[in-house]
Amino acid sequence: MSSYAELLKTPGVARIIAAQLTARFPSGMLSLAYLLHIERIHDSYGAAGLVLAATSLGQAIAGPLTSRWMGVWSMRKVLVLTMVVCAISIGAMAFLVLPVFLYMIIGFISGLSTPPIQPAVRTIYPKMVNSRQLTPLFSLDASAQEIIWVLGPVITTFVAVQISTTLAISLAGILLIGGGLWFILSPEVGRVRIPRSKRRLGVVLKRPAVLLSTIVGFLLIGACAALEASVVATFGDHGPESGVILAIFATGSLAGGLALGHLPVGPWAMARRMFIVFAGMALALVALDFWWLAVTLFIAGIGIAPALAVMFAIVSATVKFSDTAEAYGWVGTGQLIGAAMGSALAGFLIDADGATGGFAAAAALAFIGFLIPLFLRGWHPDLRGRELTSLPDTAPVPIQPS
Repeated sequence: MSSYAELLKTPGVARIIAAQLTARFPSGMLSLAYLLHIERIHDSYGAAGLVLAATSLGQAIAGPLTSRWMGVWSMRKVLVLTMVVCAISIGAMAFLVLPVFLYMIIGFISGLSTPPIQPAVRTIYPKMVNSRQLTPLFSLDASAQEIIWVLGPVITTFVAVQISTTLAISLAGILLIGGGLWFILSPEVGRVRIPRSKRRLGVVLKRPAVLLSTIVGFLLIGACAALEASVVATFGDHGPESGVILAIFATGSLAGGLALGHLPVGPWAMARRMFIVFAGMALALVALDFWWLAVTLFIAGIGIAPALAVMFAIVSATVKFSDTAEAYGWVGTGQLIGAAMGSALAGFLIDADGATGGFAAAAALAFIGFLIPLFLRGWHPDLRGRELTSLPDTAPVPIQPS
Protein backbone atom coordinates (compact mmCIF):
# COMPACT_ATOMS: atom_id res chain seq x y z
CA MET A 1 0.00 0.00 0.00
CA SER A 2 2.99 2.32 0.46
CA SER A 3 3.41 2.57 -3.32
CA TYR A 4 -0.19 3.77 -3.67
CA ALA A 5 0.26 6.31 -0.84
CA GLU A 6 3.36 7.64 -2.57
CA LEU A 7 1.44 7.94 -5.84
CA LEU A 8 -1.38 9.92 -4.28
CA LYS A 9 1.16 12.40 -2.85
CA THR A 10 2.44 13.15 -6.35
CA PRO A 11 1.11 16.58 -7.38
CA GLY A 12 -2.09 16.33 -9.42
CA VAL A 13 -2.49 12.55 -9.32
CA ALA A 14 -5.28 12.37 -6.73
CA ARG A 15 -7.14 15.25 -8.40
CA ILE A 16 -6.98 13.85 -11.92
CA ILE A 17 -8.06 10.40 -10.72
CA ALA A 18 -11.04 11.88 -8.89
CA ALA A 19 -12.03 14.10 -11.82
CA GLN A 20 -11.90 11.34 -14.44
CA LEU A 21 -13.78 8.92 -12.15
CA THR A 22 -16.59 11.45 -11.73
CA ALA A 23 -16.69 12.11 -15.48
CA ARG A 24 -16.86 8.37 -16.19
CA PHE A 25 -19.32 7.55 -13.39
CA PRO A 26 -22.25 7.37 -15.87
CA SER A 27 -20.53 4.33 -17.40
CA GLY A 28 -21.53 2.38 -14.29
CA MET A 29 -25.10 3.67 -14.44
CA LEU A 30 -26.30 4.02 -18.01
CA SER A 31 -26.24 0.40 -19.18
CA LEU A 32 -28.28 -0.78 -16.20
CA ALA A 33 -30.53 2.31 -16.35
CA TYR A 34 -31.16 1.77 -20.07
CA LEU A 35 -31.81 -1.94 -19.44
CA LEU A 36 -34.42 -1.22 -16.75
CA HIS A 37 -35.94 1.72 -18.66
CA ILE A 38 -36.42 -0.07 -21.99
CA GLU A 39 -37.52 -3.35 -20.38
CA ARG A 40 -40.12 -1.46 -18.34
CA ILE A 41 -41.46 0.37 -21.43
CA HIS A 42 -41.39 -2.55 -23.90
CA ASP A 43 -41.51 -5.55 -21.50
CA SER A 44 -38.61 -7.33 -23.21
CA TYR A 45 -35.02 -7.99 -22.18
CA GLY A 46 -34.28 -8.71 -25.84
CA ALA A 47 -35.39 -5.18 -26.81
CA ALA A 48 -33.33 -3.71 -23.98
CA GLY A 49 -30.33 -5.75 -25.11
CA LEU A 50 -30.64 -4.33 -28.63
CA VAL A 51 -30.59 -0.76 -27.29
CA LEU A 52 -27.53 -1.53 -25.17
CA ALA A 53 -25.86 -3.15 -28.16
CA ALA A 54 -26.54 -0.07 -30.32
CA THR A 55 -25.12 2.19 -27.61
CA SER A 56 -21.99 0.09 -27.26
CA LEU A 57 -21.58 -0.08 -31.03
CA GLY A 58 -21.60 3.72 -31.20
CA GLN A 59 -18.97 3.86 -28.46
CA ALA A 60 -16.88 1.27 -30.27
CA ILE A 61 -16.86 3.26 -33.51
CA ALA A 62 -16.06 6.50 -31.68
CA GLY A 63 -13.24 5.10 -29.50
CA PRO A 64 -10.20 5.25 -31.79
CA LEU A 65 -11.65 8.09 -33.90
CA THR A 66 -12.30 10.64 -31.15
CA SER A 67 -9.06 9.58 -29.41
CA ARG A 68 -7.12 10.33 -32.58
CA TRP A 69 -8.92 13.69 -32.96
CA MET A 70 -7.37 14.78 -29.66
CA GLY A 71 -4.01 14.82 -31.40
CA VAL A 72 -5.43 17.08 -34.13
CA TRP A 73 -7.71 19.52 -32.29
CA SER A 74 -6.55 19.18 -28.65
CA MET A 75 -8.09 17.24 -25.79
CA ARG A 76 -10.31 20.02 -24.51
CA LYS A 77 -12.07 20.80 -27.81
CA VAL A 78 -12.88 17.14 -28.50
CA LEU A 79 -14.03 16.51 -24.91
CA VAL A 80 -16.37 19.55 -24.87
CA LEU A 81 -17.97 18.70 -28.23
CA THR A 82 -18.59 15.05 -27.36
CA MET A 83 -19.88 15.88 -23.87
CA VAL A 84 -22.54 18.26 -25.20
CA VAL A 85 -23.86 15.83 -27.84
CA CYS A 86 -23.81 12.91 -25.40
CA ALA A 87 -25.74 14.85 -22.74
CA ILE A 88 -28.47 15.77 -25.25
CA SER A 89 -28.90 12.16 -26.39
CA ILE A 90 -29.06 10.92 -22.78
CA GLY A 91 -31.84 13.43 -22.13
CA ALA A 92 -33.75 12.19 -25.18
CA MET A 93 -33.45 8.59 -23.96
CA ALA A 94 -34.81 9.56 -20.55
CA PHE A 95 -37.77 11.71 -21.51
CA LEU A 96 -39.07 10.44 -24.87
CA VAL A 97 -41.35 7.39 -25.25
CA LEU A 98 -40.42 5.78 -28.56
CA PRO A 99 -40.35 2.51 -30.52
CA VAL A 100 -37.35 0.26 -29.98
CA PHE A 101 -35.62 1.18 -33.26
CA LEU A 102 -35.68 4.90 -32.35
CA TYR A 103 -34.26 4.12 -28.92
CA MET A 104 -31.54 2.20 -30.74
CA ILE A 105 -30.72 5.27 -32.86
CA ILE A 106 -30.56 7.52 -29.80
CA GLY A 107 -28.44 4.95 -27.98
CA PHE A 108 -26.11 4.77 -30.96
CA ILE A 109 -25.71 8.58 -30.96
CA SER A 110 -25.05 8.67 -27.22
CA GLY A 111 -22.43 5.97 -27.64
CA LEU A 112 -20.87 7.68 -30.64
CA SER A 113 -20.49 10.90 -28.66
CA THR A 114 -19.16 9.39 -25.42
CA PRO A 115 -16.31 11.69 -24.30
CA PRO A 116 -12.92 9.92 -24.67
CA ILE A 117 -12.02 10.45 -21.01
CA GLN A 118 -10.30 7.10 -20.59
CA PRO A 119 -7.84 7.41 -23.51
CA ALA A 120 -7.15 11.01 -22.48
CA VAL A 121 -6.29 10.26 -18.87
CA ARG A 122 -4.19 7.20 -19.71
CA THR A 123 -2.22 9.31 -22.15
CA ILE A 124 -1.69 11.92 -19.43
CA TYR A 125 -0.55 9.47 -16.72
CA PRO A 126 2.95 8.75 -18.15
CA LYS A 127 3.63 12.50 -18.09
CA MET A 128 2.72 12.80 -14.40
CA VAL A 129 4.82 10.03 -12.80
CA ASN A 130 8.13 8.26 -13.36
CA SER A 131 8.33 4.88 -15.09
CA ARG A 132 8.67 3.00 -11.79
CA GLN A 133 5.31 4.38 -10.64
CA LEU A 134 3.43 3.80 -13.87
CA THR A 135 2.34 0.16 -13.35
CA PRO A 136 1.05 0.87 -9.80
CA LEU A 137 -0.73 3.95 -11.17
CA PHE A 138 -2.47 1.93 -13.88
CA SER A 139 -3.45 -0.63 -11.26
CA LEU A 140 -4.70 2.07 -8.88
CA ASP A 141 -6.70 3.59 -11.73
CA ALA A 142 -8.20 0.24 -12.73
CA SER A 143 -9.04 -0.47 -9.08
CA ALA A 144 -10.42 2.97 -8.37
CA GLN A 145 -12.71 2.79 -11.38
CA GLU A 146 -14.44 -0.11 -9.65
CA ILE A 147 -15.99 2.53 -7.40
CA ILE A 148 -18.02 3.32 -10.52
CA TRP A 149 -19.19 -0.30 -10.71
CA VAL A 150 -19.76 -0.60 -6.94
CA LEU A 151 -21.83 2.54 -6.43
CA GLY A 152 -23.23 2.96 -9.96
CA PRO A 153 -25.43 -0.16 -10.04
CA VAL A 154 -26.61 0.37 -6.44
CA ILE A 155 -27.57 4.01 -7.05
CA THR A 156 -29.17 3.19 -10.40
CA THR A 157 -31.19 0.26 -9.04
CA PHE A 158 -32.37 2.23 -6.01
CA VAL A 159 -33.40 5.31 -8.00
CA ALA A 160 -34.95 3.31 -10.86
CA VAL A 161 -36.95 0.99 -8.59
CA GLN A 162 -37.91 3.39 -5.82
CA ILE A 163 -38.49 6.53 -7.94
CA SER A 164 -38.24 6.15 -11.74
CA THR A 165 -35.96 4.92 -14.50
CA THR A 166 -36.20 8.38 -16.08
CA LEU A 167 -34.61 9.95 -13.02
CA ALA A 168 -31.89 7.28 -12.97
CA ILE A 169 -30.88 8.15 -16.55
CA SER A 170 -31.11 11.90 -15.83
CA LEU A 171 -28.82 11.54 -12.82
CA ALA A 172 -26.21 9.88 -15.03
CA GLY A 173 -26.46 12.81 -17.44
CA ILE A 174 -25.91 15.33 -14.64
CA LEU A 175 -22.78 13.47 -13.49
CA LEU A 176 -21.52 13.35 -17.08
CA ILE A 177 -21.70 17.15 -17.36
CA GLY A 178 -20.36 17.95 -13.88
CA GLY A 179 -17.54 15.41 -13.96
CA GLY A 180 -16.72 16.22 -17.55
CA LEU A 181 -16.27 19.91 -16.78
CA TRP A 182 -14.09 19.12 -13.75
CA PHE A 183 -11.82 16.93 -15.86
CA ILE A 184 -11.71 19.29 -18.85
CA LEU A 185 -10.75 22.23 -16.63
CA SER A 186 -7.98 20.28 -14.86
CA PRO A 187 -4.55 21.87 -15.51
CA GLU A 188 -3.04 18.54 -16.66
CA VAL A 189 -5.49 18.34 -19.57
CA GLY A 190 -4.23 21.69 -20.83
CA ARG A 191 -0.55 20.93 -20.26
CA VAL A 192 -0.30 17.64 -22.15
CA ARG A 193 -0.32 17.95 -25.93
CA ILE A 194 -0.70 14.75 -27.93
CA PRO A 195 1.43 14.91 -31.10
CA ARG A 196 -0.41 14.42 -34.37
CA SER A 197 0.11 10.82 -35.48
CA LYS A 198 1.77 10.39 -38.87
CA ARG A 199 0.39 6.89 -39.34
CA ARG A 200 -2.95 5.86 -40.81
CA LEU A 201 -5.87 5.11 -38.54
CA GLY A 202 -5.65 1.50 -37.37
CA VAL A 203 -1.96 0.89 -38.09
CA VAL A 204 -1.29 0.75 -34.34
CA LEU A 205 -3.24 -2.53 -34.25
CA LYS A 206 -0.24 -4.16 -35.92
CA ARG A 207 1.44 -3.99 -32.54
CA PRO A 208 0.88 -7.47 -31.01
CA ALA A 209 0.38 -6.09 -27.49
CA VAL A 210 -2.33 -3.67 -28.68
CA LEU A 211 -4.14 -6.37 -30.63
CA LEU A 212 -3.91 -8.83 -27.73
CA SER A 213 -5.28 -6.25 -25.31
CA THR A 214 -8.11 -5.40 -27.72
CA ILE A 215 -9.14 -9.03 -28.18
CA VAL A 216 -8.97 -9.99 -24.52
CA GLY A 217 -10.71 -6.77 -23.48
CA PHE A 218 -13.49 -7.61 -25.94
CA LEU A 219 -14.01 -11.00 -24.27
CA LEU A 220 -13.61 -9.77 -20.70
CA ILE A 221 -16.11 -6.93 -20.95
CA GLY A 222 -18.45 -9.10 -23.05
CA ALA A 223 -18.50 -11.60 -20.20
CA CYS A 224 -19.16 -8.82 -17.68
CA ALA A 225 -22.01 -7.38 -19.77
CA ALA A 226 -23.64 -10.79 -20.12
CA LEU A 227 -23.25 -11.31 -16.38
CA GLU A 228 -24.85 -7.95 -15.56
CA ALA A 229 -27.94 -8.71 -17.66
CA SER A 230 -28.15 -12.21 -16.12
CA VAL A 231 -28.02 -10.88 -12.56
CA VAL A 232 -30.83 -8.42 -13.29
CA ALA A 233 -32.89 -11.20 -14.88
CA THR A 234 -32.29 -13.47 -11.87
CA PHE A 235 -33.63 -11.05 -9.27
CA GLY A 236 -35.93 -8.90 -11.43
CA ASP A 237 -36.21 -5.14 -11.35
CA HIS A 238 -38.39 -4.76 -8.25
CA GLY A 239 -35.77 -4.99 -5.50
CA PRO A 240 -32.20 -4.07 -4.59
CA GLU A 241 -30.67 -7.56 -4.91
CA SER A 242 -29.32 -7.16 -8.45
CA GLY A 243 -27.62 -3.86 -7.61
CA VAL A 244 -26.07 -5.34 -4.45
CA ILE A 245 -24.75 -8.41 -6.30
CA LEU A 246 -23.19 -6.24 -9.02
CA ALA A 247 -21.65 -4.04 -6.33
CA ILE A 248 -20.10 -7.14 -4.70
CA PHE A 249 -18.78 -8.20 -8.12
CA ALA A 250 -17.12 -4.79 -8.52
CA THR A 251 -15.81 -4.87 -4.94
CA GLY A 252 -13.97 -8.08 -5.81
CA SER A 253 -12.32 -6.24 -8.70
CA LEU A 254 -11.35 -3.36 -6.42
CA ALA A 255 -9.81 -5.77 -3.92
CA GLY A 256 -8.00 -7.70 -6.65
CA GLY A 257 -6.54 -4.56 -8.17
CA LEU A 258 -5.15 -3.33 -4.87
CA ALA A 259 -3.82 -6.76 -3.89
CA LEU A 260 -2.24 -7.73 -7.22
CA GLY A 261 -1.43 -4.36 -8.80
CA HIS A 262 2.17 -4.24 -7.58
CA LEU A 263 3.12 -7.62 -9.07
CA PRO A 264 5.58 -7.65 -12.01
CA VAL A 265 3.97 -8.08 -15.44
CA GLY A 266 5.38 -11.22 -17.05
CA PRO A 267 4.17 -13.07 -20.18
CA TRP A 268 1.68 -15.19 -18.18
CA ALA A 269 0.13 -12.25 -16.32
CA MET A 270 -2.98 -11.76 -18.44
CA ALA A 271 -3.83 -15.48 -18.70
CA ARG A 272 -3.58 -15.95 -14.94
CA ARG A 273 -5.88 -13.04 -14.23
CA MET A 274 -8.42 -14.12 -16.84
CA PHE A 275 -8.51 -17.62 -15.33
CA ILE A 276 -9.68 -16.11 -12.03
CA VAL A 277 -12.51 -14.35 -13.85
CA PHE A 278 -13.54 -17.55 -15.65
CA ALA A 279 -13.40 -19.68 -12.50
CA GLY A 280 -15.72 -17.39 -10.57
CA MET A 281 -18.25 -17.10 -13.42
CA ALA A 282 -18.25 -20.85 -14.01
CA LEU A 283 -18.88 -21.53 -10.30
CA ALA A 284 -21.83 -19.12 -10.40
CA LEU A 285 -23.71 -21.59 -12.61
CA VAL A 286 -23.98 -24.07 -9.73
CA ALA A 287 -26.78 -22.14 -8.01
CA LEU A 288 -28.46 -18.81 -8.72
CA ASP A 289 -29.28 -17.84 -5.15
CA PHE A 290 -28.17 -14.57 -3.59
CA TRP A 291 -25.38 -15.74 -1.29
CA TRP A 292 -23.81 -18.20 -3.74
CA LEU A 293 -23.70 -15.53 -6.43
CA ALA A 294 -22.27 -13.04 -3.95
CA VAL A 295 -19.34 -15.35 -3.18
CA THR A 296 -18.64 -16.61 -6.71
CA LEU A 297 -18.93 -13.23 -8.39
CA PHE A 298 -16.64 -11.69 -5.78
CA ILE A 299 -14.08 -14.33 -6.83
CA ALA A 300 -14.65 -13.54 -10.51
CA GLY A 301 -14.21 -9.84 -9.82
CA ILE A 302 -10.76 -10.36 -8.27
CA GLY A 303 -9.27 -10.88 -11.74
CA ILE A 304 -10.90 -7.96 -13.56
CA ALA A 305 -8.98 -4.84 -12.45
CA PRO A 306 -5.62 -6.70 -12.52
CA ALA A 307 -6.35 -7.92 -16.08
CA LEU A 308 -7.23 -4.39 -17.20
CA ALA A 309 -4.10 -2.99 -15.56
CA VAL A 310 -1.97 -5.50 -17.51
CA MET A 311 -3.62 -4.39 -20.76
CA PHE A 312 -2.90 -0.72 -20.07
CA ALA A 313 0.71 -1.43 -19.05
CA ILE A 314 1.66 -3.50 -22.11
CA VAL A 315 0.09 -0.93 -24.45
CA SER A 316 1.92 1.97 -22.78
CA ALA A 317 5.27 0.16 -23.02
CA THR A 318 5.02 -0.82 -26.70
CA VAL A 319 3.61 2.13 -28.67
CA LYS A 320 4.83 5.64 -29.50
CA PHE A 321 3.41 8.52 -27.48
CA SER A 322 1.60 9.99 -30.49
CA ASP A 323 -0.21 6.66 -30.90
CA THR A 324 -1.10 5.98 -27.27
CA ALA A 325 -4.50 7.70 -27.29
CA GLU A 326 -5.54 5.85 -30.46
CA ALA A 327 -4.21 2.57 -29.05
CA TYR A 328 -6.27 3.00 -25.89
CA GLY A 329 -9.20 3.95 -28.10
CA TRP A 330 -8.93 0.62 -29.93
CA VAL A 331 -8.68 -1.25 -26.62
CA GLY A 332 -11.81 0.58 -25.49
CA THR A 333 -13.50 -0.25 -28.78
CA GLY A 334 -12.78 -3.93 -28.26
CA GLN A 335 -14.32 -3.73 -24.81
CA LEU A 336 -17.40 -1.92 -26.06
CA ILE A 337 -18.00 -4.30 -28.95
CA GLY A 338 -17.72 -7.04 -26.35
CA ALA A 339 -20.29 -5.24 -24.21
CA ALA A 340 -22.61 -4.98 -27.22
CA MET A 341 -22.25 -8.66 -28.06
CA GLY A 342 -22.47 -9.79 -24.44
CA SER A 343 -25.59 -7.71 -23.74
CA ALA A 344 -27.40 -8.80 -26.91
CA LEU A 345 -26.41 -12.47 -26.56
CA ALA A 346 -27.42 -12.60 -22.91
CA GLY A 347 -30.69 -10.77 -23.59
CA PHE A 348 -31.87 -13.31 -26.16
CA LEU A 349 -30.64 -16.31 -24.13
CA ILE A 350 -32.45 -14.98 -21.06
CA ASP A 351 -35.67 -14.60 -23.04
CA ALA A 352 -35.25 -18.16 -24.37
CA ASP A 353 -33.79 -20.11 -21.42
CA GLY A 354 -33.88 -17.86 -18.36
CA ALA A 355 -30.99 -16.36 -16.44
CA THR A 356 -28.96 -19.59 -16.57
CA GLY A 357 -28.40 -19.11 -20.30
CA GLY A 358 -26.98 -15.65 -19.70
CA PHE A 359 -24.59 -16.90 -17.01
CA ALA A 360 -23.41 -19.70 -19.32
CA ALA A 361 -22.66 -17.14 -22.04
CA ALA A 362 -20.64 -15.06 -19.56
CA ALA A 363 -18.59 -18.07 -18.45
CA ALA A 364 -17.94 -19.14 -22.06
CA LEU A 365 -16.68 -15.68 -23.04
CA ALA A 366 -14.40 -15.55 -19.98
CA PHE A 367 -13.00 -19.01 -20.81
CA ILE A 368 -12.09 -17.92 -24.35
CA GLY A 369 -10.59 -14.79 -22.80
CA PHE A 370 -8.33 -17.06 -20.76
CA LEU A 371 -7.33 -19.26 -23.72
CA ILE A 372 -6.31 -16.36 -26.02
CA PRO A 373 -3.46 -14.97 -23.85
CA LEU A 374 -2.52 -18.53 -22.90
CA PHE A 375 -1.85 -19.57 -26.49
CA LEU A 376 -0.69 -16.14 -27.71
CA ARG A 377 1.66 -15.39 -24.84
CA GLY A 378 4.37 -14.64 -27.43
CA TRP A 379 2.41 -11.43 -28.15
CA HIS A 380 2.59 -10.47 -24.47
CA PRO A 381 5.75 -8.47 -23.64
CA ASP A 382 7.72 -9.33 -20.53
CA LEU A 383 7.81 -6.07 -18.59
CA ARG A 384 9.71 -7.36 -15.58
CA GLY A 385 12.60 -4.99 -14.97
CA ARG A 386 11.70 -2.75 -17.94
CA GLU A 387 11.01 0.97 -18.12
CA LEU A 388 7.30 1.50 -18.80
CA THR A 389 7.54 4.73 -20.76
CA SER A 390 6.02 5.10 -24.22
CA LEU A 391 8.35 4.76 -27.20
CA PRO A 392 9.68 8.19 -28.25
CA ASP A 393 8.38 9.86 -31.40
CA THR A 394 11.25 10.43 -33.79
CA ALA A 395 11.45 12.18 -37.13
CA PRO A 396 14.23 12.95 -39.65
CA VAL A 397 16.22 16.07 -38.75
CA PRO A 398 17.19 18.14 -41.80
CA ILE A 399 20.90 18.92 -41.97
CA GLN A 400 22.23 21.86 -43.97
CA PRO A 401 25.20 20.64 -46.07
CA SER A 402 28.36 22.73 -45.68
